[in-house]
Amino acid sequence: MAAQAAATTFNGNLKKALAGLRRIDLEGLRWRVFDAKGQVLGRLASQISTVIQGKDKPIYAPNRDDGDMCIVINAKDVCVTGRKLTDKVYYWHTGYIGHLKERTLKDQMAKDPTEVIRKAVLRMLPRNKLRDDRDRKLRIFADSEHPFGDRPLEPYVMPPRNVREMRPRARRAMIRAQKKAEEQEQGGSQRKGRKKEAKTEVAT
Repeated sequence: MAAQAAATTFNGNLKKALAGLRRIDLEGLRWRVFDAKGQVLGRLASQISTVIQGKDKPIYAPNRDDGDMCIVINAKDVCVTGRKLTDKVYYWHTGYIGHLKERTLKDQMAKDPTEVIRKAVLRMLPRNKLRDDRDRKLRIFADSEHPFGDRPLEPYVMPPRNVREMRPRARRAMIRAQKKAEEQEQGGSQRKGRKKEAKTEVAT
């Protein structure tokens, strides 16, 4: 009954969300929930790939599939650094001559944001026979709704991000840019004031 209630509250593609669960041995697996809202794409994908392979467990072995179930929510709110939204391009080929297709990260986020995280995670996994089984343990949803509310969910806490201190040369350049912007703003306001004074003198 609980599974049916959770499924009825889910408004997405239920068949796609539950596909392949019967082929997974769920006994003893933990259900880890990753909230992608505000997270950097690469850092999030590296943590998911670690959990989905079972590398966070002391019993990890590269020839066994001991990873946990990973549920990713709010995939549409994932972030990227730099200019990757326009510079990162996904390529695929249809099989016909000259039919090399491409799509930018911005267009892919608008079309299907779940595929962005899926591709990032799968490309971090080793290319072996366990790859398909690990892919079935990854469930990604664009919003915060998912049909696994009846499971014992455990929210995953992302490790703190260590931001490197700004180098002295970069800090000096940033200070110079800020001063220049302030001077330009002051100069613009002074020019506006002079124009107003000239207009009032002409009017008198």
